[in-house]
Amino acid sequence: MMSPEEALALENCPGDTLAGLKERAVRVRRAHWGDTVTYSRKVFAPLTNMCRDTCAYCTFVRHPDSPLARIMSPDEVLETARRGERQGCKELLFSLGEKPELRYDRARDRLKALGHSTMTSYLAAMCQLVLDETSLLPHVNAGTLSEDEIRLLKPVSASMGMMLETVSRRLMGQGMPHHACPDKVPLQRLRTIERAGALGVPFTTGLLIGIGETWAERIESLATIRDAHLRHGHIQEVIIQNFQRKPDIAMRDHPEPTLDDMLKTLAVARLMLPAEISLQAPPNLSERHIEYLAAGINDWGGISPVTIDFINPQHAWPDIDRLARSTRQAGCTLRERLTVYPAYLERPDRFLDPDIAARAAPMAGADGLALHQVQERFAGAAE
Repeated sequence: MMSPEEALALENCPGDTLAGLKERAVRVRRAHWGDTVTYSRKVFAPLTNMCRDTCAYCTFVRHPDSPLARIMSPDEVLETARRGERQGCKELLFSLGEKPELRYDRARDRLKALGHSTMTSYLAAMCQLVLDETSLLPHVNAGTLSEDEIRLLKPVSASMGMMLETVSRRLMGQGMPHHACPDKVPLQRLRTIERAGALGVPFTTGLLIGIGETWAERIESLATIRDAHLRHGHIQEVIIQNFQRKPDIAMRDHPEPTLDDMLKTLAVARLMLPAEISLQAPPNLSERHIEYLAAGINDWGGISPVTIDFINPQHAWPDIDRLARSTRQAGCTLRERLTVYPAYLERPDRFLDPDIAARAAPMAGADGLALHQVQERFAGAAE
């Protein structure tokens, strides 16, 4: 693996050095993942768009006083899940703002009307509803979590995730993107990653690049993720996500990362992280798919034929057939996976609740990737 010191020296690397980095990254990818590039066919359920944080780049969050603020009802969750089933999805991803009930009376009141005092409790109930009524595997992006909250969610979810984004406390200062965002304190996010590892949760994390972090802070963030995985073996995938300007955010005039910056970060991530960690880049935030593959990624993440990207609603998901063609042009083959990667399916005693393992096992083929027959088997039940 590339050391942080080697990575730091690449801050201003010339074009020929970047080309060599990308070649090395592709060799690492091929050695572990072959030429298979994966994605998860999923449906997204934005359980609530209320949040106690106010990140300067976010368009997802709505203040509880807004007419657009909402918590999905159980009927809405189930209707969304069933639409996903009809389109062959195997994963339902719950995304939600972080702990709005700790800041807003209206969020507490809405939860109380649903029979819950915390958003995490309601999330667990909605995961159980999806398990009881559909064929889907829940994945939860619930932000920072205590040990008790992770214990509550593990029996009803196949995997969990939370973007680290950055380890920089500097970005929490006045006028910076994470100012007045208690859940973006790096220590709190790192504690969640550590707790998930200690409790054997297949976990997704990653970096949001281009929000004002330095190259050194970016490398420190990658090294922190690597070290957590070396302790616990639970980081199944790392996302490198590029900041996108939007007209209605505080950072609307902030520059986006360049393509070369994105490619360099991807290649360095592939070389710094253990090879068994899947490396992902969002396919809807850039059309440079072939270049991303040439920088060492092996996964496109979740793509939905049903729901939009609620975090980046102005960027449509790519057509899967078109993405498959781009992937083939790069010399790779696109395959569908489950929310749980094959290596974690092989160790259910450590990483999966028995009921989740029993549901996931028949959804995967001998190689641990998704069986297309699952779509056919559940199609009738979803109608």
